[in-house]
Amino acid sequence: MPEQPEYTRGEAKAWAREIFHGACNVLIPSYTSDLRSLNEAAIRHDVRRNIELGFWGALLVSEAGTTLDEMRTFMEIALDEASGEHRFLLQGVFDTPGDIIDMANDARALGLDGMLLGHPNSFYPSSAHEVEGYTVDICRATDLAVVLFVVEHSNLRRLDVHGFPADVLDRLTGIDTIVAVKYELGRQQTMNTYETFRRLQDADVLLSDPMEFNAPMWVDIFDMQWMGTSNYEFYGSYVPRLLDMLRAGKTEEAMGEYWRIQPARDARSVTMSSGGSNFVHRYLWKFQAWLNGYNGGPIRQPAMKLSESQMRTSTEGARKAGIAPGDEPFADFFIGRNPV
Repeated sequence: MPEQPEYTRGEAKAWAREIFHGACNVLIPSYTSDLRSLNEAAIRHDVRRNIELGFWGALLVSEAGTTLDEMRTFMEIALDEASGEHRFLLQGVFDTPGDIIDMANDARALGLDGMLLGHPNSFYPSSAHEVEGYTVDICRATDLAVVLFVVEHSNLRRLDVHGFPADVLDRLTGIDTIVAVKYELGRQQTMNTYETFRRLQDADVLLSDPMEFNAPMWVDIFDMQWMGTSNYEFYGSYVPRLLDMLRAGKTEEAMGEYWRIQPARDARSVTMSSGGSNFVHRYLWKFQAWLNGYNGGPIRQPAMKLSESQMRTSTEGARKAGIAPGDEPFADFFIGRNPV
């Protein structure tokens, strides 16, 4: 039976301020060895591991070759395994706006908490007005809470030097179902994030910079209470604990952990470069999660190739940071912990 929605449109913002506390990572779907079906046991394994590590919840990734029907099944499995102990967001990135709306409404009916709203690959607006209209139309068509995804690979810097039309962003935060902004445009220029957060600090939305290395600054300045989404699972329980310590005022303890993890952070930085492909390296993310007890296993194309150097660098960085992955052969990753 579908869960009853926890909020109405008019309650979404207040509900999110109460509920969104913690770190939200990602869960990438797992497949059977022949890649023809979802691997239910593996998905359940990853949900349990996520809860064990202390995450608030997870983004259910839609960029790993799933069909729309499989995404519905992925949501159902995750929700069933969590049994109300975990929060989930749908990655709202599909081929068309119609697909995004349909999947958002299915997610709402099933009981997911919200959607990270991106754009189809074919979305190429010629004006800021089109950017606004796209978002408004989708938000009107679903009652699901929305985390607005503001990111470089949306290719909007041609419309505004900030990377997203600033006046549009200001207006969009007033939409009743937009509960948070995931702002990723400041990755290479922190002042971009600072200026945007300062401008939006009195808006009725939560502000999230998903880059964990910026968390101490934004908790201190803007009281950031919820952070996501990214592949924090590479670091084990570190990111949820970091945010909890910062929020509790345990800054010195938090910074000790912050610097302990630096070798893994460095390894992630080195391996994540995609050379302008604008394509998230989901295979690498799944490998880095596997190092910390997640299922691993193959994923469908399109996917970037996973190199030996990326695997070795990730493993060595994790070990130096004290994450201490085991000595399992890399070949085991491609089989997964729950092979079917």
